[in-house]
Amino acid sequence: MTRQLRIEFEGAYYHVLSRGNNQSNIFNSNEDRQDFLYILSDMSERFEVEIYAYVLMDNHYHLLLRTMRPNLSKCMQWLGTRYTRRFNLRNLQNGHLFQGRFKSIIVENDAYLMRLSCYIHRNPLRAGIVERLVDYKWSSYQFYAYKKKPPEWLKTGPVFSGLSVTKDKQRAYRNKVQKYSDEKESLWEDVKFGLIYGSQEFLEYIKETYLSLNKDGELPQLNQLLKDEDQQALIEKAARLLNCNIDFFRESRRLLGNNRDKRDAILYFLWKTGRCSNQKIGELFNITYSSVSRRVSNVETQLKRSDDCRIKRIYKKLNEIIKV
Repeated sequence: MTRQLRIEFEGAYYHVLSRGNNQSNIFNSNEDRQDFLYILSDMSERFEVEIYAYVLMDNHYHLLLRTMRPNLSKCMQWLGTRYTRRFNLRNLQNGHLFQGRFKSIIVENDAYLMRLSCYIHRNPLRAGIVERLVDYKWSSYQFYAYKKKPPEWLKTGPVFSGLSVTKDKQRAYRNKVQKYSDEKESLWEDVKFGLIYGSQEFLEYIKETYLSLNKDGELPQLNQLLKDEDQQALIEKAARLLNCNIDFFRESRRLLGNNRDKRDAILYFLWKTGRCSNQKIGELFNITYSSVSRRVSNVETQLKRSDDCRIKRIYKKLNEIIKV
């Protein structure tokens, strides 16, 4: 089984998900669910973990949390082992309850907590279990959307801090969750490599600070992180080097002279890395698939010429300074 890449440090935020073995239920009764929340509260205190949001579905759960110590793997293993033991005893079962290792996405900071809490709390709606979230008892939504006092271990402050209103935050949160269905796709655009939820700058920080430079055959996520660089970031880096405006390139219907050569040099540089298709490059530059092919062919023709020309100088500058 492929191992999950774990990045652990003090104060790290995570979205955690775990499913039942072979999609089987991990909660058969309300007693199971209540017991899980009891163990979750114990984990929070024992391992110094702040819990911000949760939802308990029949065959999986979601958690939004922060570890005050670099101990995510340790605390989640403890949670899974203790709950499995009690569940099996109560339900007269034995063996594995959860499907392999839990999944986790590391979250940049509390600015992202609001969107993730909305995603987590809308799970019963997406599953068709209820028509109104207020009717689902086994999530933290009730403590955010209504003035129900949360348990001591559930920390609602960081999520509420993402609201601009100072009065009736519960109503504002309900409105936020209702509107969230339109934002779902944009949320996952910020999840990089299925591992990190945040900005490109945060991704680079994680790579530089916490990841080994050595590849690991059992950690494909690590290998991909070390190999790949976000195409958008690569384009922006090249634009800074050439002192040009990528947005101008995207918005202009026709480029001439120096601007066209700079755009084509960056386009060809990205194509040469082999990291994305012509269609993807076209989307990045707001041109058609066929236009990308023509621009690549044109640049290659000019690079093969014996005489010096502007686009050859531009491409040489990119190739010498930006290492990929």
